[in-house]
Amino acid sequence: MTRYIKSFKTLYIVLQNVALDQLLLLDIETAPSVAGFDHLPEEMKALWSEKITKTLPDSGIGPESYADRAAIYAEFGKIVCISVGFFYIENGVHHLRIKSFFNDDETVVLTEFLDLITKFAAKYQRFLLCGHNIKEFDIPYICRRALINGMGLPAALQINNFKPWELPVLDTMQLWRFGDFRNYTSLKLLAAVMGIPTPKDDIDGSMVGHVYWQERDLPRIAAYCQKDVLTVAQLVLKFKGLPILKEPEVQFVKY
Repeated sequence: MTRYIKSFKTLYIVLQNVALDQLLLLDIETAPSVAGFDHLPEEMKALWSEKITKTLPDSGIGPESYADRAAIYAEFGKIVCISVGFFYIENGVHHLRIKSFFNDDETVVLTEFLDLITKFAAKYQRFLLCGHNIKEFDIPYICRRALINGMGLPAALQINNFKPWELPVLDTMQLWRFGDFRNYTSLKLLAAVMGIPTPKDDIDGSMVGHVYWQERDLPRIAAYCQKDVLTVAQLVLKFKGLPILKEPEVQFVKY
C-alpha cells in the first residue's frame, strides 16, 4: 500500500511540475520481422508455436496467427517507425514539432532514435519520455530490439533497476488509470472522451503489418504514427489544464 501511495503521489507531482519543453514524446509502429510464418527459420517456427501456446493456451490459434500477432512480440517483430515530438514556445504560445525515423533496416531507425535520446538527456536535466502505454509496450520493445540487434542502450534507457516511480517516463495511460491497474484505455478512446479532435486515420495499428509487407508504404505508416504523437501531446496539455494545440502550432518535419 505504501509503495502504491508513493507511486501515485509522485506521478501527479511530476505531471504538475513537468516542463513541457523537456518532454520527448514518442510512439512506435511495429511489424512482423518477416513477411509470413513460412519465411521463419524452422527453429523460430517451433518457438512461435510454443510462444502462442503458452501465451494464449485456450485460443486454439496456430501458425496462421503469425501475420496478425507477431508484431506485438519483440522476439518476432521489428520496429519500422519511431515518431517523436518536441514542445517549444514561440511568441508565448506552445508549439509542437514532430518528426519520424523509419527504414526497412531496423538498426537505422534505432540508431537515429537512440542518438536523439542521448542528446536530449544531455541537454535537459529533467528529461522525460512521454507517450501512451509506453511503460508496458514502446519502451520495453525498443530496449529489447536494441539488444537483439547488438546495440547498447543509452543511460536514459538503462531502467532495469529503477523503482516504478523513478522511471523517467510520463505515461498518459498510467495517468488516466488513477491507480486502477486493471484498466486499459486506448489512446483513441481517451482522446474521444477528453474532447480532443483527431484526424481520421486511413489505417489502424492492426493494419501496419499489411501496409509494411504488402504495400511497402513506410511513409503512410509514419503519417499514422505521427498522429498518435500529436494526440499524446494534446492529452498532456489537457491534463495540465492548458489549451490544446491549433493546427498552425504543429510542425511536421519532412522525411
